[in-house]
Amino acid sequence: QVQLVESGGGLVQAGGSLRLSCAASTPTFSAGAMGWFRQAPGKEREFVGTISWSGSSTYYANSVKGRFTISRDNGKNTVLLQMNSLKPEDTAVYYCAAGTYSIRGEHYAYWGQGTQVTVSS
Repeated sequence: QVQLVESGGGLVQAGGSLRLSCAASTPTFSAGAMGWFRQAPGKEREFVGTISWSGSSTYYANSVKGRFTISRDNGKNTVLLQMNSLKPEDTAVYYCAAGTYSIRGEHYAYWGQGTQVTVSS
């Protein structure tokens, strides 16, 4: 069983940056790949990006590519989502998840509770 807790969300102006953190209750290398997803009000959950268990591979949604960066520190059981050049359309609840290296949410077995990111124009 892996428990995930996100933090770092908040309110930021367009063009600003935020860094989200996902802390795992177990060694993150054993949690497998780690993904980030988001869900805006009235919309379906959307894939943001994922990182392999070793950290050597990452993959991002086109909507965030070049602006967001995922990294992991397995020694600290933490995965980070650095978000730069934020846009109002990035406003959503952001979730981290542990599972298989995939863009599909059903391939992740464990999920955090989410953290709200709001980008004002």
